[in-house]
Amino acid sequence: MKKMKFLSILLTLLFVFGCEQEILVQQDPDPDPDPTGESGSANFTKFVSIGNSLTAGYMASALFAFGQQNSYPAIMAEHFAYVSENDPFDQPMVNSVNGCFNPSAGCTLGRLILFDPDGPTGPLSASPTPAGTTGVPAPYNTTSTDHLLALAPYAGNKDNLNNFGVPGIILAQALTPATGGPPPPAPNPAYNPYFARFAKTPSTDGSTGSTIISDALATNPTFVSFWLGNNDVLGYAVGGASNPSILTSVPAFTAQYSAAIDAILAHPNNVKMVVGNIPNVTTIPYFRLVPYNPVVITNQAQIDAINAGYAPYNAGLEAAFGGGFITAEERDKRKVIFSVGQNPVVIVDESLTNLGGMGLPSYREATAQDLLVLPAASFIGTLVSGDPTLINGVTVPLADQWVLIPSEITEITTRINDFNTAIAAKVAANSSRMALADIFTKFNEIATSPTGGIVVDGLFIRSTLAPPNGVFSEDGVHPNPRGSAYIAKIFIQAINAKFGSTVPEPNISKYFGTFFPVSPPL
Repeated sequence: MKKMKFLSILLTLLFVFGCEQEILVQQDPDPDPDPTGESGSANFTKFVSIGNSLTAGYMASALFAFGQQNSYPAIMAEHFAYVSENDPFDQPMVNSVNGCFNPSAGCTLGRLILFDPDGPTGPLSASPTPAGTTGVPAPYNTTSTDHLLALAPYAGNKDNLNNFGVPGIILAQALTPATGGPPPPAPNPAYNPYFARFAKTPSTDGSTGSTIISDALATNPTFVSFWLGNNDVLGYAVGGASNPSILTSVPAFTAQYSAAIDAILAHPNNVKMVVGNIPNVTTIPYFRLVPYNPVVITNQAQIDAINAGYAPYNAGLEAAFGGGFITAEERDKRKVIFSVGQNPVVIVDESLTNLGGMGLPSYREATAQDLLVLPAASFIGTLVSGDPTLINGVTVPLADQWVLIPSEITEITTRINDFNTAIAAKVAANSSRMALADIFTKFNEIATSPTGGIVVDGLFIRSTLAPPNGVFSEDGVHPNPRGSAYIAKIFIQAINAKFGSTVPEPNISKYFGTFFPVSPPL
């Protein structure tokens, strides 16, 4: 790349807020008026939920008390209490205000918040920032002591637990004792510290001890919600589809799902249950907030320098076309040419024709059909080893983990559809005892609405993390309390339709959305 003295890259703002920034007091929403209803053929006396981070109340990239209090199973249990005498809904609560953002790095930081480092009048924009970051105000300026509490052993009565949501697990981990131990340094890839902290009998060898499902069934449930499978495809997607080994196969998923459901239905209480299917993860904010063309350059000299650097590559593409190695369409698709104004990032696309024999890498400019992952927002425009000529996303193309290309998006959505087919088949085979909450369709309605969202309980909600209308938390993956209430509503609607119950639905307007951005204290 030709040496440049200076190159300024301006990234388009991810969040635009026209309101003054504030810290909202975190509190439980006002309770609904006490309505009445009937339980129908369901028995909610001992309601147990099984799932992953979505079930646990994990939000803003952490597990913390406020999120747990607003988990969708907790909201469901609150509304089940209107129609039957229920046991209290116990969750493996953490005594942490902000949770742990970085377990592998020692829990030095907490949950994400929208933080504007120079205030509402400064040039910088608000972005998701971990609690504990320098300048972040109270109550988000907690120390690592608070963050570590998110992984502290659960001190309550494990026999009374109702919520068996475990952040980070795939379906297979609900079936193996290895999820509870042994912990590192033992070579145990199934280990999950969020389950180990409340497992009834943590495994010491990976083959004996309790599993998530066995612990849940040991509480003697009468009704179960089950929502697993998201992470079997989400983990692959958030990594830019760069690690195929973590994408669960359809046969494995089908067998594991059947084993889990069979174990629950075999419980002597003759339990009934509701299951959720898997939403289209490619529509969540994590993949939709970073534009494909965030690079704004206004200096023609800088444009000329960048284009000079790509000139040999573009000439090589002409030679490849002339030699019949690529079509004219692919040649044009691969050419990298910057211009004054807004430009796409440059990416590596492994689906392009391999021209390595000609010394040509698989580069092209991103298009609107590509999806950049949310962390790319803070990576694009950074320098490699401080070299001003090596700019990530501009002169250094983004690697596979930063972007989903169309073929990968198709692979992911196809796998989700296959998983959902397996889920629907299992429900149909046990239709008298199972209800299906169609999360896929309900969240797709929000994401694909021509108006940008839908109206629920008088509120316009959108598939974004931006307040005041977003139903996602600051991590762009997990719901905020209002999103959790909407999920609870979908589950309750499915229960009422299947079992003839009339459980009142939560009013999502009574639950917080994502908080407005905060700034350093004056």
